[in-house]
Order: sequence, then C-alpha cells, then structure tokens
Amino acid sequence: MSDTVFFNGAYMPKDEVRISPDDRGFLLSDGVYEVVRVYRGAPFEMEAHVERLADGLSAIRIDGARAEAMATITGELITRNGLEGVDACVYVQVTRGAAPRTHNFPGGSVTPTFYAAAWAFTATTDPSVGVEVVTTPDHRWTRCDIKSVSLLANVLAAEEAHEAGAYEAVMVRDGVALEGTRTSLFGVLDGVVRTAPLSNYILPSITRRVALDLCGEAGIPVDERPLLLAEFEAADELFLAGTTTEIMPIVRVDGAAAGGGRPGPITTELARRFAERVAALSPS
Repeated sequence: MSDTVFFNGAYMPKDEVRISPDDRGFLLSDGVYEVVRVYRGAPFEMEAHVERLADGLSAIRIDGARAEAMATITGELITRNGLEGVDACVYVQVTRGAAPRTHNFPGGSVTPTFYAAAWAFTATTDPSVGVEVVTTPDHRWTRCDIKSVSLLANVLAAEEAHEAGAYEAVMVRDGVALEGTRTSLFGVLDGVVRTAPLSNYILPSITRRVALDLCGEAGIPVDERPLLLAEFEAADELFLAGTTTEIMPIVRVDGAAAGGGRPGPITTELARRFAERVAALSPS
C-alpha cells in the first residue's frame, strides 16, 4: 500500500500526487519547507516549526497557505501511516504554486502548492562515538535564514562530505565556520559554548535554540559569537545540532582528530539532557 501524504487539502496515496510542471517550486525553487522530528508519535517542538514556516512564507511573500495547518496535518499523517508510538519524520513543503514561468511573481490569483509526507525514522549515528566532518567554502546565497527549498549549494557540500566518508560538511565564509548543510555548529572553548549569532547567514535552527536552552539549564556559559575555522584546533569540543542529528559530537575535522578525538563532557551532558527532553514527550 502506498504511503499516505497530504497534498493541497486532501490525504491520498503518495503515488497519486500530481504536481504541475509549471509549479514554481519545480521551476524556480520558489518555496519553503520544514522537517519535524516525531518521537513515539509525539512531534518535537511543533510550535517552533509552525512559527518558522510562517516566517518563511512571510519572508518570500507567499499568501494563501496557513502555516498552523502543519500541526493538524502532522498528527493526521502519523495516524494514517500507522506511525503512532514510533519515531518518524514529517516533511512539509509550500511553494508559490503553478503559473506561467516568470522570474517575478505571477500576476493574478495563484494557489500555493502544499505538500506533506511522513515516514519512520531511526537515527544511525551514536553521540557516544561522534562523527567526522569536512570543511568547505560557503557558496550559498546570503538569505540562509530562510528555509528555502533551493538547496543546491548544500547538496554539493553534502556530497563532498559523503565522498570523503564524513557525516557532514561545515560551511566556511571569510574564515567563519557558520553551520553544516543540515545542522548548526557549536564549539566549546575554555568551558564556554560558542556558536554563530542569528543573522542572514545561518538558519534559525530549532535544535540550535534547544541546545542553548539546555546550556542554560545546565549552567553552561554561552557566547553567541562567530566561531572561526582557525579556532578549531584550540577548541576543547565541537558538536552539531539538528532535527535528525540531535546533539552530535564532532571527533574529526578534515581527517584530523578534534577535541582529543572523542566526545567531550559538555557535549555529552547536552546530549543526555536532550535525550531526557525527548523521553518526556507525550503524544498529543
């Protein structure tokens, strides 16, 4: 039986979805998306995902799509796909819709294309072991704060990491290590957690915010200041945070050991607290 997805107001088998070749998401990457992690049937940080989707729709001026519908759609997809009680991911994408191709916004009334899908997901990386990353120049556009479906630069960087046998690529702009292709980046220097401040150069990651909240709970000092690539060697610890990555230690960078080549105590503590927060979730 085909997976059930949501498409433009209806739930249907995935193989019955038909998207117009004139859809601006297909032609121009004119759209935004969200990925929600679900633990044992309970969405994680749903309110924050809804808020970020609303911000993205506003930023690229897509009208006619209700971001708050994502919460109801997520719950319905979990039920219809038999994902209650298991770990899963839900993907939501909204494009400007189908219209004759122009670079500027199409004239007249255009209905946005709203698509969502859910699938079982189990993490394959172990925070007690950690991961390797490579560094690569950041070739993305300068509105990285919008969760745009235009991800070609991320795709190329992620493939570079894959070909090197690494988990992730960390993108570097003018000597500043900003974030990964799908993760936020953190360093620990002299007991202080460092991460790039929110700006147009990084995504306002929900897991980034959770990690900073956990630092506050644990009494770990935080400095939202750019982390330079030149500081990697001196860093006591490096770690990633993301929806499917959770809190993950970096133990190697570009083939060399990082932070002693093993997960450090602060990252380990944050990963433990993250797991506790997840364990406390209850399906709504």
